[in-house]
Amino acid sequence: MRSDVIKKGFERAPHRSLLKATGVTDADMGKPFVAVCNAFVEIIPGHVHLNKVGEYVKKCVREAGGVPFEFNTIGVDDGIAMGHRGMLYSLPSREIIADSVETMVRAHCFDGMICIPNCDKIIPGMLMAAMRCNIPTIFVSGGPMKAGKAMDGRTIDLISVFEGVAAHQLGKISDAELKDLEDHGCPTCGSCAGMFTANSMNCLCEALGMSLPGSGSVLAVDPRRNDIYRAASFRLMELIRRDIKPRDIATRDAFDNALALDMAMGGSTNTILHTLAVAHEAGVSFDLARIDAISRKTPTLCKVSPSSQYHLEDVDRAGGITAILSELLQVPGLMKPDSITVTGKTLAENVAGITTKDPAVIRPLADAYSKEGGLAILYGNLAPEGGVVKTAGVDPKMLVFTGPAVIFESQDEACEGILGGKVKAGDFVVIRYEGPRGGPGMQEMLAPTSYIMGEGLGDKVAMVTDGRFSGGTRGATIGHVSPEAASGGPIALVRKGDRIRLDIPARKLDLLVPETELAERRAKWKLPPKEQPTGCLGKYAAMATSASTGAVLKW
Repeated sequence: MRSDVIKKGFERAPHRSLLKATGVTDADMGKPFVAVCNAFVEIIPGHVHLNKVGEYVKKCVREAGGVPFEFNTIGVDDGIAMGHRGMLYSLPSREIIADSVETMVRAHCFDGMICIPNCDKIIPGMLMAAMRCNIPTIFVSGGPMKAGKAMDGRTIDLISVFEGVAAHQLGKISDAELKDLEDHGCPTCGSCAGMFTANSMNCLCEALGMSLPGSGSVLAVDPRRNDIYRAASFRLMELIRRDIKPRDIATRDAFDNALALDMAMGGSTNTILHTLAVAHEAGVSFDLARIDAISRKTPTLCKVSPSSQYHLEDVDRAGGITAILSELLQVPGLMKPDSITVTGKTLAENVAGITTKDPAVIRPLADAYSKEGGLAILYGNLAPEGGVVKTAGVDPKMLVFTGPAVIFESQDEACEGILGGKVKAGDFVVIRYEGPRGGPGMQEMLAPTSYIMGEGLGDKVAMVTDGRFSGGTRGATIGHVSPEAASGGPIALVRKGDRIRLDIPARKLDLLVPETELAERRAKWKLPPKEQPTGCLGKYAAMATSASTGAVLKW
């Protein structure tokens, strides 16, 4: 066992003495040491219950024959960090989490690991660490939140509250109506109820093969989650016995499967960023061109909030991720059915005999929303290295759009400008200097997109940024534009009134300015003066790569 390094031999007597101070017995020394990597923090609703989950998982690991050691990671709640300086720390926290998990695992020579994430950057951070450490590992999320109910009976969620802010600003809803949304938008613990980043990544874990069926869709408050926690604990012991490791599972074929699911569900655009980062840590060659190729041959079978009225509880009721994967396996040449998973079975074996229980929620192939996936990669002279759009959330009449640029040099400026009436129907909003280095930290911009939707401009205005969007964002919003403005990318050269053309079917995003004019602007461009970040933001800004490569760190 890997843990023998710290517990066998006469020279390890001091190590055993320290272990015994934690409660380890002589009998335990012959058992696998299991890291229970828990993301419990009390300020994130998706994580507030994970202390109890961790206790239950440890109990199950002991029953399965292992010795559990729990440790915790940090976590940033993107919703609470949204719209102020706190959001700068969200994406960098992914790297901190990956580093901290790697540090714990490698310093203490664990034999295996159970990861208990749930929200936003915690999932990819743990996945990145799992690929680095490459010891037998299984993921089991804390589960999604229930959707809320407004007083008038409408089904609502967190995005309803964000959009309610803009509606309130315009006088469309009263103080009492906004308070109703606030009070009922997030009714339980769990990751926010729609197909936002957290749930997108938890669902991708199933398709990647790193978690058990149901881990991504069974509600946090559903008693069935205990069955998943228990099964995962026992399953890890088998992975340790057979020495099946993350890199054995997360192959290029497995990443293809995960991205196909992502496209079929119209997941968060953040999944592109995180999948590239996880693949990088797994040593798997993966790029935006491959992702778009998968999108072009993947039908959209399931739309979840913010792209529809459905939520994760509806997906689970309709058969969960296994039902979607079962449909996708029928598309010739799309999926890699023989990919191994943590169940010990192949992907095809995991979903055998599963069909959708509600064809309105999970559509069969013959009734797909579209023949192509719910995410697309765009290129053009405004995004030479690519940009990402969630096509599943775009109004059909906005798939092709041209408009004059209305420019904001930061998210804060954009929020103030949108609420202040500076954006009109027909405009193409540009928010720049919010990329990985320029932000730094590539802020998530749910606030400005929600304000546009709340003002009734969702089918009349497009937006482009070198920052990123929440999984709750909808509309013709293009993020991750690379190279970013702080690196002198073309988005830095846009001037007020320049016309920008979006053509999603053709995968194009172009600034309609002659190349000679752009060359002149490029020669004169200088990085605007800005207070230099310090601390972890300073380190991130110095080492972050382009969004087109996952915004990972290189030095």
